[in-house]
Amino acid sequence: MMSCRNSIGCVDPMLLAPTCVFLASKVEECGIISSTKFPSTCQQVVKKFSYAFKSDLPYCYRMGHILECEFYLLEMMDCCLIVYHPYRPLTQYVADIGQEETLLPLAWRIVNDTYRSDVCMLYPPYLIALVALHMACVVHQKDCKQWFAELSVDMDKVLEITQHMLQFYKTWKSYDEQKEIRGILAKAPKPKTSSSTRAGSSKSRPESTSGKALVSGYEGR
Repeated sequence: MMSCRNSIGCVDPMLLAPTCVFLASKVEECGIISSTKFPSTCQQVVKKFSYAFKSDLPYCYRMGHILECEFYLLEMMDCCLIVYHPYRPLTQYVADIGQEETLLPLAWRIVNDTYRSDVCMLYPPYLIALVALHMACVVHQKDCKQWFAELSVDMDKVLEITQHMLQFYKTWKSYDEQKEIRGILAKAPKPKTSSSTRAGSSKSRPESTSGKALVSGYEGR
């Protein structure tokens, strides 16, 4: 959800992630999230995935931090909350081919998997939808060559994205999350905190790479 013009290295992901969820719930009209239950839910998530996080450190952010981070997030996104996903073009493509029951479930899952990779940040949604459909056709051995041949798209890009996803699935087979995720998170960049940062202070702010404070209350861990 964060703009690709800004590095995630300027903010603690433990604050940015719940802020994105909180903002997305408003955009998708999912109802009001309780300001008292939301931070406690974040704490429960940290405890649930204790193998990924340092279990001796509590979730230190409060709703005030999330609300303030929301304003900075909106600023970084230029207040543009329209997000295009591959799902809509995918359903249109499958309907055009006429094999919804066979191809759509698998293609839909492949689109879900693209969000675990960099593909969604590098390529437009309609191409990702075509890749998911193409891979589903191959798996189910459906001959849709003529349909793809009639498209006015760069098939080299489609093949390029396909290679990304095949490499992703190859890596995923040997990936052990419980053993590797803590080391990965430990390498994640942390924001530079100002010299005035104090424990428990909600006024101190980290310095982002652009020279602007993105969030408040971050305490280096």
